[in-house]
Amino acid sequence: MLETWLTAYGYPVVLVGAFLEGETMLVLSGVAAHLGYLSLQWVIIWGFVGTITSDQLYFFLGRRYGKTLLARRPAWQPATERILRRLERHQNLLILSFRFLYGLRTVTPFAIGISDISWLRYTCLNAISAAIWATAVGLAGYSVGHAVAAVIDDIQRYQLEVIGTLMAVAALLWLLHLRYRQRHSGNGTT
Repeated sequence: MLETWLTAYGYPVVLVGAFLEGETMLVLSGVAAHLGYLSLQWVIIWGFVGTITSDQLYFFLGRRYGKTLLARRPAWQPATERILRRLERHQNLLILSFRFLYGLRTVTPFAIGISDISWLRYTCLNAISAAIWATAVGLAGYSVGHAVAAVIDDIQRYQLEVIGTLMAVAALLWLLHLRYRQRHSGNGTT
């Protein structure tokens, strides 16, 4: 059942997972690729598409509605101001690296959208960063799959259980993260 589900819905899950801050989902997809359920090349491509789509959306939301949204959500202001200060000193480096820094993936493109950085410059640097991220995280997952295969002699017997457990743990961690974020977004912390 899980095998059928992975082959039928694996790539859309990679896309959505990468769109929603999906390091965990991309690693798990890399594991699934190593185990033969998905193609590593397509895991990386769909991870790239998901992450760049998300970042571009947040950039354009910041560009179009940034100041209005900040006025309605004052709790977002401190993080946005910190990012804008960093952006003044290290524009290219920040755009190339924000997706690798936990907690900055959503707010940074939004803040960059508020700034005066051109959408073309942002998009080019963002595409480079997204390609590096999707490749690195997808390959990391593939390597984890290699380690799993090396540790478990009879991987055919346990692979579906391992993938199912890893996906359940990833979903639980993601839900806990969302709950934590929801609890702390209303009191001025980010």
